[in-house]
Amino acid sequence: MSFGVLETFYLLLFGAIGQIRVQPAATKSMGQQERSSHWQALSSNLTGAERMAEKVALITGSSSGIGLLTAVQLARDGFRVVASMRDLGRRERLDRAASEAGVSTLIDIRRLDVTELDQIPAFISAIEKDYGRIDVLVNNAGFALAGFAEDVLLDELRQQFETNFFAPVAITKAVLPIMRRQHSGHIIMVSSISGRYAQPVIGAYSASKFALGGWSEALRIETFSLGIRVAVVEPGSFATDIWDRNARIGSYALDRNSPNHERGARFAELVKRVPKRDPAAVAQLIARISQDPNPRLHYIIGKDARIHSWFYALTPWKWYERLVSKAMKLD
Repeated sequence: MSFGVLETFYLLLFGAIGQIRVQPAATKSMGQQERSSHWQALSSNLTGAERMAEKVALITGSSSGIGLLTAVQLARDGFRVVASMRDLGRRERLDRAASEAGVSTLIDIRRLDVTELDQIPAFISAIEKDYGRIDVLVNNAGFALAGFAEDVLLDELRQQFETNFFAPVAITKAVLPIMRRQHSGHIIMVSSISGRYAQPVIGAYSASKFALGGWSEALRIETFSLGIRVAVVEPGSFATDIWDRNARIGSYALDRNSPNHERGARFAELVKRVPKRDPAAVAQLIARISQDPNPRLHYIIGKDARIHSWFYALTPWKWYERLVSKAMKLD
């Protein structure tokens, strides 16, 4: 196999940061009064029995990408959706998509910064008070930090874990008592193929998703007898804001004094050429899982992700690491 062919192969193989949802800059908390006025009116007309009869889904990171598309898809499927986002100033895209799909009255948009851990219990309690239940939790909010392990600052690593691991854990823990009382519920973690097979240069992101996957696996076993189903979705590269508007790079990774500066520049050029797929496929998968009474634990989605899984399983490690290093221009 020539290097040109190998490079093309790895462009398919290692594009797994493309599905990551990154939330925008924090805004000041505005409280629960920010819910849409049309939803307030609709909710006030529902009796307690009517509210309990409806399926309710909570999705984090819904301002764009996978979160936005999942909110619309679940609403199409008949769910009442609470779609959270960090900055309500970015709700226009979701409002427009919901209107075009004819599901605006089924989507309640609320502000939540998932890293404000002390605000999460009140946020979940308000949803239970308004709708009486939570049937599906989709932990989608997150971001990817790029940078060589040598360059990533500890504070940056902590922020990666705060958003990608501790935040979904905190939200899940707040929702679990509700699902326990219902004796039913689906908890879906939007992870990445990078949470199954670690990727160089996004090691911080991979580590946070590895942690989330391990915790989710234990949680699934702990809650299975309670009627709660836990699933982990592991996409490859999909066209979301991570490729442009929401890309995050470690501060020292951009410093010309970094010993990895040239390698990082080569990697950045490589990533620009990674094929990116339509994230609607991920949203449709999440919707199917939400309605499956017995979903699997792991769902790999995307051609590149499936190739990566196959290649990792069949390739001896000493070959694998050399090929990865060469394909990603790290040597």
